[in-house]
Amino acid sequence: MRKQVWGSVAALAAVTVLVVVAAVGLLRPADPADPGGPANSAGQATGNSETTHQEAQMQERPDCPGPGVGGVDLPCLGGEDSGQNPQDITVVNVWAWWCEPCREELPAFDEFARTHPDYTVVGVHADTNAANGAALLNELGIQMPSYQDSENVFAGAHGLPGVVPVTVVFRGEEKVGVMGKGFSSSSEIARAVEEVL
Repeated sequence: MRKQVWGSVAALAAVTVLVVVAAVGLLRPADPADPGGPANSAGQATGNSETTHQEAQMQERPDCPGPGVGGVDLPCLGGEDSGQNPQDITVVNVWAWWCEPCREELPAFDEFARTHPDYTVVGVHADTNAANGAALLNELGIQMPSYQDSENVFAGAHGLPGVVPVTVVFRGEEKVGVMGKGFSSSSEIARAVEEVL
């Protein structure tokens, strides 16, 4: 009986060690340069092909109208600073790639930008993962330019709520309206902008 107990304890200890080793292996950060690293969703080792795909997503994005928006210097999400002077009225949609209401309203903002050339309409991607932001815009066919704000500098500078989506309207550099709600159509955005002007 005693031999059987010791055998069970030894087997349990061996299984525990295997579980701990496997857990440590799964929790270790992925190193794209490590060919033995974790596989991506296609079952291939991560590496240069993933980086190349992310770069391609970023290069497909349109240029931004200037070096920033609302008095805050931000890099363009994928595109470059076109050096154009923005219109007197600027409408900014603050969004993030993981935000479902943002995904739903981005097409409405894209249409609003196309149908209101008298306004400068841009997005601000408020997340550290620029490649995911560019990928979402490309997936949805959004041509509205967006800035990348990995540090939430824009929201901090303008005292915005810590949620997305949020829309900010500027006349020149002056903030004239903040709307912390999602929009479902271009006409709904137009009415909201007209109300704050």
